[in-house]
This record gives sequence, C-alpha cells and structure tokens, in this order.
Amino acid sequence: MFGGQANLLQAFDNLFSVYDPDVIAVHTTCLSETIGDDIPQIIRKAEADGKIPKGKLVIHANTPSYIGSHVTGFANMVKAMVTYLSQPSAHKENQINIIPGYVEPSDMEELKRLTDEMGIKSILFPDTSNVLNGPQTGKYRMYPKGGGRVEDLRRTGSSMGTIALGQLASGPAATTLDTKCHVPCEILDLPIGLQATDIFIDTLRRVAGVYVPDSITNERGQLLDIITDMHQYFYGKKVGLVGDPDQLIALASFLVSIDMWPIHIVTGTPGKKFEKRIREITKDSPYPVNVRQAGDMFLFHQWVKQEPVDLLIGNTYVKYIARDEDTPFVRFGFPILDRVGHSYFPTVGYRGAMRLLEKILDAILDRQDRDSTETEFELVM
Repeated sequence: MFGGQANLLQAFDNLFSVYDPDVIAVHTTCLSETIGDDIPQIIRKAEADGKIPKGKLVIHANTPSYIGSHVTGFANMVKAMVTYLSQPSAHKENQINIIPGYVEPSDMEELKRLTDEMGIKSILFPDTSNVLNGPQTGKYRMYPKGGGRVEDLRRTGSSMGTIALGQLASGPAATTLDTKCHVPCEILDLPIGLQATDIFIDTLRRVAGVYVPDSITNERGQLLDIITDMHQYFYGKKVGLVGDPDQLIALASFLVSIDMWPIHIVTGTPGKKFEKRIREITKDSPYPVNVRQAGDMFLFHQWVKQEPVDLLIGNTYVKYIARDEDTPFVRFGFPILDRVGHSYFPTVGYRGAMRLLEKILDAILDRQDRDSTETEFELVM
C-alpha cells in the first residue's frame, strides 16, 4: 500500500467484494514505512467497522525495501503467518511443521514427498506447490487447489516439532512459533546435496520417531553413484556463485563435498553470519576465496575477470557475465526468467541433487565437447 488508512480500508472493501479471499496479506512499501503507517491499528479499525467479513482474515508484514532484501521480506511474512494464525495448544498432535525457506514450488513438493515416504504427517508452510506449478486444465480457477490451508496454519501450534530450512528465510518463523506455542524447533541448512539431505532425513527420523524406508536409502545410493562415477569431471573445478544466503551456504557445502571449489561468492542480502559460514565451508580451498554479503553483480564480474572460473552458478542475471567471459553457466536460485523447468524439477533432497549434478555435468561436458579438437573429440568422455 502507498500509505494512508483510507486507501487501505478501501482496498479491503474492494478485495473482499470482488475476489472473496479467505486471507488478505498486507505488505508495506517504503513510503508506507517512512510515513509510519500503523498497520495493526488499521486492521483493528477495519474489524471494528465491519470491513473484514466474519471468518475472513487480514495479516501483515513490514517489508520496506531499504531494509535487507527480498529474503528479509519473505521471512517477515512467514513469521507473520505464525504471529497471526498459529494457535497454542496443550495437546500436541503427531505431526511436524516444515518451513521450507525461499525455494521453488517443486522443492516444496519434494519435501512433502519425502515426509510422506517416511510416513510422517507434516504441515508445510508456506506452500506454493500446485499453485505456481499447477497443471493446465483449460479451466480458469481464481484459487488453485494446491498450497497451504488456513486451518493447517492454525494447527502448527499443536505440532510436536518444527524443522526450519535456512537460517535467514525460515529461522524467524520457527523461533516465533517456539516462543508463542512452545513448539521446539531445529534450524537446518537447505537440504541441497548429499550431506545436507542426510541431516534433514535424520532429523525427520529422530523428531518423528520413525525409520528411514529403503526407497529413500535407494535414492541416496543413486546420488552417491553419480558422484563417484563422475568425480573426475568435478574434481578441482573452480566455481563462481551468486544468490540468496541460505541457498549459497547449502550449495557451497555441496560443491566442496564433491571437490569443486567455490572461489567467488556474492549475495545481495546483508547479514552478519554469511561470510563467516562461507569461510568455514571453504577453509581447505587451494585457491583464495572472495566472499561478499550485500555485494553486487559488478563486483562479482570483476572478480571473475581477475580470476576466471570453470563454471558459474546463479540466477538469470548471471547470463550476461557468462556471455562476456565465455564461461559455462548453470541457472540456480531466484529469479530464473529465461528457462522453464525450475518450478517442476526440484534441487532439494537426493533426487534434487541428482538433477543439479546433471545440470552441472551437462555444462562442463558440453564445454569440453565444444573446445575439443577433431582428434580429441570422443564418443565416450
């Protein structure tokens, strides 16, 4: 909203009368924050004046663009879901909350598949699966069938535990839920790659008190088979990374585990712990490592010019640097604007890691094919 109580109250009238939503989520803007609009007070007035129909909800998050980044705003809104909707309960249900972080709908779908495979009842929030990657049916639906439900969000306060994926994007909601509803939480890295997925699966097993089925163990073995078979192509490759902090921490850990070396790492999101975590992950690197939080593409490009890499991984904006420096490029993270598939194929979990390795291998081996002379060009590489 651009500021002003009257505007927001009129917006409530319009939205409820035209679209009839169950929930309206209000995100502030820079102007509204600068003016100092008291959004909770406006919501209370709307309720008192009957502008919020019975059974309907309005929640809000402070999202000024001059603080943090898009990840900060995302984390604030996920926290708002807990603040407004989660209800404390003395009776704990046999279910686990999973806060997936700033990931693709395909990743959310994969996390739900893994918990289902383990026989665990879970509430995933937020959940954009079957909403932002829903099928084309030929029929228009104002509200797709997928996504999270309000009643489930209310029940998150009666879960026996919460697993939050990504410190920055998911941590605030998890700790708020613990404080408000006494639901203990564990904050993990995003389950990207072998080790991080192992930790996620083992945490699910421990918290829910279940066994890991053979089907998931087989997926792990398939991922390990790809890593061992293709290790010669990964070994020693230098990589430049751009993206959101939670994703870069998990991705850098995965690359180091397969003997690839991230040497230029930039995120646009400010934060106190990001650079320290990356330094810890890359402490054994045989090359000097450049890392910057609240950095930009210009800085990243200069680093790549000064010390070329074998592979770039990042969002669509990195394509300009990849073209300028003639460097193989894998699209990963947000936003991906010029390719399809990312909303349907996950990069979390063992299957997601296999998909990510396929993309990395394709980029590396396509370059090897392209650069091979006639005598070096091989059928089997």
